[in-house]
Amino acid sequence: MAGASLLALIDDIATILDDVAVLTKVAAKKTAGVLGDDLALNAQQVAGVAAERELPVVWAVAVGSFKNKLILVPAALLISAFIPWAVMPLLMLGGIYLCLEGVEKLAHKWLHSTEADAAHHAETLAAVADETVDLAAFEAAKIKGAIRTDFVLSAEIIVIALGTVAGQPFSSQVAVLAGIGVIMTVGVYGIVAAIVKMDDVGAWLLQTGSGMSRSVGKGLLLAAPRLMRLLTVLGTAAMFLVGGSILAHGIPSLHHGIEGVAGLAGSLGALATMAMEAAVGIVGGILALLGVQVVSAAHKRVFGGVKA
Repeated sequence: MAGASLLALIDDIATILDDVAVLTKVAAKKTAGVLGDDLALNAQQVAGVAAERELPVVWAVAVGSFKNKLILVPAALLISAFIPWAVMPLLMLGGIYLCLEGVEKLAHKWLHSTEADAAHHAETLAAVADETVDLAAFEAAKIKGAIRTDFVLSAEIIVIALGTVAGQPFSSQVAVLAGIGVIMTVGVYGIVAAIVKMDDVGAWLLQTGSGMSRSVGKGLLLAAPRLMRLLTVLGTAAMFLVGGSILAHGIPSLHHGIEGVAGLAGSLGALATMAMEAAVGIVGGILALLGVQVVSAAHKRVFGGVKA
């Protein structure tokens, strides 16, 4: 009897772990859009610090990211336990935010001055090169900004993952959200560390190596900036796909319409679904951006002349 009970317990635990693994995999897929953006943004955040300080800065931001998750995961679980009706609105807000961020990236050259971007980049490089600048304060500002960015992106990840497991037992929710938090943090900052040191490794191989090593070093130096650009492109595309999918699933009539059209596409149904959900994401992002611009213009008109 005891042996049978133990086997039953082990089977139950195995079933739970299998369910958690499946749910975590689904949640990870749904958060891929945020992950791609997270990689690009955090790699850019730590760019500009002295080469020997890059890894310590990445580590400091990773620790801050873990602290963000320690706040966000319990908050998400409390929402799921006590106000589960709020999960879908939060999920929709996360989807809208993803789409808005994607459109802002596409519209960046119209919304922001390229001269201002170049000036900011030059100022950062000058700060690193200037021996009179307090690099500790400079790093602290970089770290604080990166952690603040991480908090927003982590909130998106946790909300999307919560929407995936909203109807599951509480124990599964805890396991999935905790697993997603750890996996995303370790994965993102591990890759960020590799990206920011890629050019250093390439330069070292080019200077000290010979033959194949020099070729690998040259390849790493050439690949580093291209990888950054590729991550940005893929991250933006994934924002529209994931954000559009969230919005489409949150509007039943739209979701059924997409399913109907995809059914007519036959073997290309999956691609048709992705294309239509991406279109929903782009339209949703444009509408959100217009709304933000209108509110911003109204705020400036009302409070622009008021001095604090």
